[in-house]
Formats: sequence, structure tokens, C-alpha cells
Amino acid sequence: MNPAVSVVIPVYGSATILPSLAERLEKSLSACVGPDAFEVVLVHDRGPDNAWAVIEALGQSRPWLRAIELRKNAGQHNAIMAGLSVARGRSIVTMDDDLQHDPDDIPRILEALEHADLCYVQFESRQHVVWKRLGSAFNDLVASRLLKKPRGLYLSPFRGFRREIRDEATRYEGPFVYLDGLLLQSTSDITTIVARHHARGDGKSGYGLRKSISLWLQMATSFSIAPLRLVSFAGIAASIIAFLLATVVAVGKVMTPDMAVGWPSLIVTVLFVGGMQLLALGAIGEYTGRILLNVNKRPQFVIGKKVNLDGPEPDQAS
Repeated sequence: MNPAVSVVIPVYGSATILPSLAERLEKSLSACVGPDAFEVVLVHDRGPDNAWAVIEALGQSRPWLRAIELRKNAGQHNAIMAGLSVARGRSIVTMDDDLQHDPDDIPRILEALEHADLCYVQFESRQHVVWKRLGSAFNDLVASRLLKKPRGLYLSPFRGFRREIRDEATRYEGPFVYLDGLLLQSTSDITTIVARHHARGDGKSGYGLRKSISLWLQMATSFSIAPLRLVSFAGIAASIIAFLLATVVAVGKVMTPDMAVGWPSLIVTVLFVGGMQLLALGAIGEYTGRILLNVNKRPQFVIGKKVNLDGPEPDQAS
């Protein structure tokens, strides 16, 4: 029989936090759905510490704790997709591994899912550095335009959704996963709850600026052709500006025959048009590269070791 809820958590650099996380999850979920009606799926994304050894030790006395270790680092969203591929719950909750997301908020997510397909947790205030908050604001603006995200909805990694939405999302086989894009494409029946965002339990986040930029590119180029359209409009604008500059120079030469027309106007035009061309080539190259990797069937993730995963695969019928 499938459990009532599956909690999927990507694990990266949080070996010292995992025992506390497991204890709090067991306490919260047991009180909410019963001791035998939940599972937690940990996905070790090849972090820099001994988190997998800790997971194996925790799994020995906790049959509800299921885990997989990826053979190489795949990134947060790809790791979650790996967890979703084995999750059996009628409701799915995803959260971070650092205790910034409170397990005691999971019952409220499950309650919200009784009346909606998808629930995002919105935070009163986030315990993030300034650049990360600014990046989230920019990502929110872009997502509103490209993914038709409802205004004011924060795309939090602490979210819950029904199993049917999971089934739709996991149909995606491309290597560049942006989970929120897949979820927003699957339903418009979305609700939110407000919760407190806590300080990280220990260590520091492995989600740096480079990964944030990479995730933004996945969203921008995997779910929209807006960047290509933007380049097209930029090319049109550049052509118009170049034409106007040429007209100004020509009129000036007619009005003032002895005017020297030379280096400044020429170099400005060349640099402007050349910059637009490089921008266009960069956007086209980004799309072309992703098409190539999709055609070559690059995997989203590669599963290695497992813990408590010798049972049957998820029952797609229930």
C-alpha cells in the first residue's frame, strides 16, 4: 500500500544536520499521518562530506527512510527528480536538508493539498544573504514573464503537490530540469501557506552564485523562446539606431561639407552592431547546445547505491 505522503529531500553537504532532520521528520509525520503512513526519500547529490555514510546509518533503524546516492553531482532540481522517480506517496513534499524549512509545517501543506494541486510555502522573512535575495527577486520577475507565474507567488523549494502532478512532471526526460516550470505547466490550481524561514542548522549552503545563474538559464531557455525574441527585437533596435546614426552623419556632411566624418561615429556603430551580433550568437548557441544534449539523451541523473529501496516500484494506478 502506498504511503499517504512522501517527503523528497536533496542532500548536499549536510552530514551533521541529517540526524536532527530525521528525528524531527519522524516526530512531525508520525503525529500527522501515523507511524506507518509516510516515507522520506533522501537523494545524496555527491556532496563534499560523509553524508551518505550518515544516511546509511540512519536507514538501518528507520524503514521509512529511503535513500539513493547519485553517481555524480546532478544539481538540486535533477536530484529532486531522482527522488520523485521512486516516491510512492499520494502527496509529495519537497524541502531542503538544512532545517531552514521546518518539518512541523508539513501537516499544513498536506491540509492545503486537500483543496489544491500545488502548495508553495511563502516565508515571512528569509535567512539568506543579500545577493541571494536579490537573485530570487530577479528570478521571480523573469518567471512571471516566461512561465506565467501568478503575481506574488514565491517559487519556494518548500512545496507540496499531489501525486498526479508528480506524474506529469516526471514525464519530462530532458537533462535540464527546472522543477517549478514543470509544476506550473501541469496545473493552475495553486495555493500557499505562510511559514517562518529558519537559520541553517550547520555549515554553509552549497547553492552558490554559479549554480543560481545556471538554474536561471535552465528556466529561461527550457520553457520559453523569449530570449530569442528579445535578441530579435534587440537586432531590430540596433538596425534602427545604426540607420539613424548614418542618417545624422549623412545630413551633417551635406550641411557642412568640410566636416570630418570618421573614427568616433564609425567605431561606435561597429561596436554597437557587433555587440548585438555576439548577443544573438550567444542565445542561439545556448539553445543549440541544449538541443544537442537532448538529442544525445543525456541523463537527468545516474543512480548508484540505495537504502531501503528493495521494495516494489511506485504503484502508478493508485
